[in-house]
Amino acid sequence: MSGTSAIATGGRRGSRSRLGWNLLGLLVFVVAGFPVYWMLNTAFKPAKDAIDPDPSLLPTGLTLSNFSRALDIADFWGPVGRSLVVSLSVVAIGIVVGMLAALAISRFAFRGRKIVIVGILAVQMVPLVAMIIPVFLLLNDLKQYDKLTGIIITYLTFILPFTVWTLRGFIINIPKELEEAAMVDGCSRTGAFIRVVFPLLAPGMVATSVYGFIQAWNEYLYALMLLSQEHQTATVWLGNFTTKHGTEYAPMMAGATMMAVPIVVLFLFVQRKMAAGLTAGAVKG
Repeated sequence: MSGTSAIATGGRRGSRSRLGWNLLGLLVFVVAGFPVYWMLNTAFKPAKDAIDPDPSLLPTGLTLSNFSRALDIADFWGPVGRSLVVSLSVVAIGIVVGMLAALAISRFAFRGRKIVIVGILAVQMVPLVAMIIPVFLLLNDLKQYDKLTGIIITYLTFILPFTVWTLRGFIINIPKELEEAAMVDGCSRTGAFIRVVFPLLAPGMVATSVYGFIQAWNEYLYALMLLSQEHQTATVWLGNFTTKHGTEYAPMMAGATMMAVPIVVLFLFVQRKMAAGLTAGAVKG
């Protein structure tokens, strides 16, 4: 009887523990998801309700006029198109250069290898705001100020270190024996990488690419400082969302909702690969 009682007591404690963790997870979800809900709620409610001093948590009326108003206030597709060009360019260049750098650090022994690794970590510790003036002076000397190529180079400086470090972790967890076996079967080192390592590395590359895209898409400070209004990106366009009547919050939230669409679409396309990439390498087998 005592054994049965102990099992029952342990089962009740386990149930209470699971309930506590579930409640904690629900609380985190509500806190993290409420700003997104409020953005959508404001985007679809009438403009007069957006500035109501006693707002309602639940939508009282739905309208699409805020979206048309957002598109009418200022050019929308221009900044969004420039943001897409910048973000996709950063991802494409960053993933290629980062993969080659991570492969060199992971698979080859060379003088100064540890210094390179420490340098990658050190670069990530530097606050981005501290580099604004040096970056501005450098781009000005290179005639890249107020150009999309200049902002792409700038974004690569803080996205590449993360890309290299992350891909290095994925490559390390791919056994060298797989490449050696392919080379014994007649593959060159390049062929072994393409046929063996690259397919295993693909989930990690997808996860890293999504991170890089989000970072470049959402970056505001450098785009504000290094680009004029003529070449502004979507985040700067959204930050300058004012009219002669002041800030119109409902159209602003509609603009923010439209800006979030590319991220959501990208995530829906790659969610399976991204989940695999985030968990790959958790256990080294």
